[in-house]
Amino acid sequence: MILEVVNASNVSTPQWDRIERFLIEHGADRIPHPGGTLLTHLKRVAGLLADWDAATHIQVAGLCHATYGTDGFGQSLLDLADRPILVHLIGEPAEALVYFYASCDRDAVYPRLADDKVLFRDRFTGGEEYADPRELSAFMEITAANELDVMTQNPALAVQHGAALHELFGRTRHHLSPRAWHDCHTQLPPVTR
Repeated sequence: MILEVVNASNVSTPQWDRIERFLIEHGADRIPHPGGTLLTHLKRVAGLLADWDAATHIQVAGLCHATYGTDGFGQSLLDLADRPILVHLIGEPAEALVYFYASCDRDAVYPRLADDKVLFRDRFTGGEEYADPRELSAFMEITAANELDVMTQNPALAVQHGAALHELFGRTRHHLSPRAWHDCHTQLPPVTR
């Protein structure tokens, strides 16, 4: 079972507090999301990444992963023209990962994720380039944490999408940490044939 975590262990409290204030100021605490609000979801995702011992910038990116919206969640907290605001708040590595996550054209990219080299399509620009393996692994960790939280909070979605997500993470497990894959494998129902 995924536990709600208020603070990620590797992020300093003052930094965490500033980021949480930013998210609140931009309405994350008022946007409905499975299991409560977008803010509670973001905090759970970051907490799960901390449980998996993800690097600090990945935890921070997990906390902010929906700032520009995503291919599966159209509401954004900040316009792309304002990316420097998020860079200033969380730093370039974490913001670049937030953008990478938000820009993923899932229909184009997800089928390619098992490839040795993944051609990544940016849904904002339409551009394509091969993803850096480290960036792709961080992206997959955030994706796994995000989807596990959504499925845990919404059993109907878990019934509808859980098996397909288990298959996705199974064929892309080389991009996941062992702890992330373990949670995906044990918490998502496998495809029955």
